[in-house]
Amino acid sequence: MGSPLRFDGRVVLVTGAGGGLGQAYALAFAERGAFVVVNDLGGDFKGVGKGSLAADKVVEEIRRKGGKAVANYDSVEEGEKVVKTALDAFGRIDVVVNNAGILRDRSFARISDEDWDIIHRVHLRGSFQVTRAAWDHMKKQKYGRIIMTSSASGIYGNFGQANYSAAKLGLLGLANTLAIEGRKSNIHCNTIAPNAGSRMTQTVMPEDLVEALKPEYVAPLVLWLCHESCEENGGLFEVGAGWIGKLRWERTLGAIVRQKNHPMTPEAVKANWKKICNFENASKPQSIQESTGSIIEVLSKIDSEGGISANHTSHATSTATSGFAGAVGQKLPSFSSAYTELEAIMYALGVGASIKDPKDLKFVYEGSSDFSCLPTFGVIIGQKSIMGGGLAEIPGLSINFAKVLHGEQYLELYKPLPRAGKLKCEAVVADVLDKGSGVVIIIDVFSYSEKELTCYNQFSLFLVGSGGFGGKRTSDKVKVAVAVPNRPPDAVLTDTTSLNQAALYRLSGDWNPLHIDPNFASLAGFDKPILHGLCTFGFSARHVLRHFADNDVSRFKAIKARFAKPVYPGQTLQTEMWKEGNRIHFQTKVQGTGDIVLSNAYVDLAPTSDISAKIPSEGGELQSTLVFEEIGRRLKDVGHEVVKKVNAVFEWHITKGGNVGAKWTIDLKSGSGKVYQGPAKGAADTTIILSDEDFMEVVLGRLDPQKAFFSGRLKAKGNIMLSQKLQMILKDYAKL
Repeated sequence: MGSPLRFDGRVVLVTGAGGGLGQAYALAFAERGAFVVVNDLGGDFKGVGKGSLAADKVVEEIRRKGGKAVANYDSVEEGEKVVKTALDAFGRIDVVVNNAGILRDRSFARISDEDWDIIHRVHLRGSFQVTRAAWDHMKKQKYGRIIMTSSASGIYGNFGQANYSAAKLGLLGLANTLAIEGRKSNIHCNTIAPNAGSRMTQTVMPEDLVEALKPEYVAPLVLWLCHESCEENGGLFEVGAGWIGKLRWERTLGAIVRQKNHPMTPEAVKANWKKICNFENASKPQSIQESTGSIIEVLSKIDSEGGISANHTSHATSTATSGFAGAVGQKLPSFSSAYTELEAIMYALGVGASIKDPKDLKFVYEGSSDFSCLPTFGVIIGQKSIMGGGLAEIPGLSINFAKVLHGEQYLELYKPLPRAGKLKCEAVVADVLDKGSGVVIIIDVFSYSEKELTCYNQFSLFLVGSGGFGGKRTSDKVKVAVAVPNRPPDAVLTDTTSLNQAALYRLSGDWNPLHIDPNFASLAGFDKPILHGLCTFGFSARHVLRHFADNDVSRFKAIKARFAKPVYPGQTLQTEMWKEGNRIHFQTKVQGTGDIVLSNAYVDLAPTSDISAKIPSEGGELQSTLVFEEIGRRLKDVGHEVVKKVNAVFEWHITKGGNVGAKWTIDLKSGSGKVYQGPAKGAADTTIILSDEDFMEVVLGRLDPQKAFFSGRLKAKGNIMLSQKLQMILKDYAKL
């Protein structure tokens, strides 16, 4: 049998330990040297009531036998308090046994919201709260053992226990994920489905069966799974009456029920039903990678079919060609893309903008006087057409998404992106090209603010292995990539990406696990997760904008790039740039390896003369002009009174499209006050900067000035407190 399994010095927390299984666990751990926290709310099996007696009796018994234990009477929903008891008493936490539970059995039709919610709060949320409170402590000490308590009801279902079974199977899913996430920190998590007599089961089991299914027949499994020498992790065990068995998932070999370039039909499912449900030679997947891998293998099998049907004909190629041709001009579902300053800032950080460079502050701080969206944020606005799965619905396109590569990207802006907005996007398949080794699908996405075209994206997607169908190889609809000049670059900028760069960039909407999950990246043939190509794209665009346009987003017109090789987070990007007129050619390399990762790329900039022409003339076409003029007229009647109350000079910078459109001064310091266009003739006490639109919202009472200030929409310089006096003026003219 070997030497006894001891827990000397280990701190064990058992929830619901005032009786039944929990009591058996607590006593067994203490007997073998563990310091035990006995948690029990003291209620009945329905979760009604509260008391300290149940936990105190178990603690008293442990101490009487020479062990060490403390009681805790908190609900498992207050996990932090439960774990704090262990930390305060013993200074650490090594083992968590999530055992607390209640019953509210009802047939499905009779379950109330309260019956459903309290079961999930105690079993699922309670286990989550307690485990989360212990998790960081276990990670720091590089050791932890966790038990989740499921049930046969959760595994198989049981009449009258819909609430209970749903929570219990949820615990299995939680445990499986914790087993994966905790593995590298030596934290193991396993699940048991016990059959034992307890406060809960005595109401549903015959008395003699309750007596026979002793909790003591379950405890040894729990102790073994929680011992430091046990390597089991992510297991599920049924246990009771001295018997233990391990469970696993099993999956039939199944059936492929569609053919290349043919729609999948319910009739095909019906025809293959026996095969789908036949467990002969069944597989036993043990991870999401195994599950996903077999699905990807199916896609490959379908994609590698010689023709489009089981009985190939000489018309296969021409049919495929017409199928691809039929996709051209097809529109994808239109969608709206809304964003706030938060999304714009998140994107800027994702492509390397940093407060280390003061000139980047305008992209990462909403309170900056010239806060702006990076121009390449435009790809985020349009990418939902690709990410949303709409391509799979296009007739004639048979897409194996495991083999889709982002080949090239073009973005054109017709005006600077607003700091926040909602754009309507229309996407269309512009063309399909046969490159032999694969197919290129050209997707055009047009994004509108109201009815005005704001930006245009062209996504070029390369489908590996789908070519050779006899289609055309070129198209005049493609925005062509251009080779860089054959001379040394005019400028070179570098940026080191963070190890968290992909994790940060994906928050802008590209959730592909290839960029975060090592196992998924391995399936795709990479050593580790790779950086998003559009993240590298954003880094390079920033370099061009910084060096050749002084971060002036109004000068940015268009960008085109070809994705050549992957980048790994942590590598240093080197952007080499050549200026030829208003076009900046560039290519991006990985410093150290010399690999070109973006090639044949360029940014088109607007000349500075074009920009100044777009800035509105002083006060022209601004709604605020009428308000300032009216305030000036009304001051003639009440000016003396207002000057006595305010005694300050306010200078206003009214912006339009990100540029200062007009400056106004309200002098409430001398005489009867006056309003005039232009900067203050003396020193202004307070300078206020906001857009023409926001000015009108403030004046009309629809935007609170303080909220506008703290959100960054209104900026103030000088004596900011004086602006509070100004509010009474604006209130006087709220009906203008």
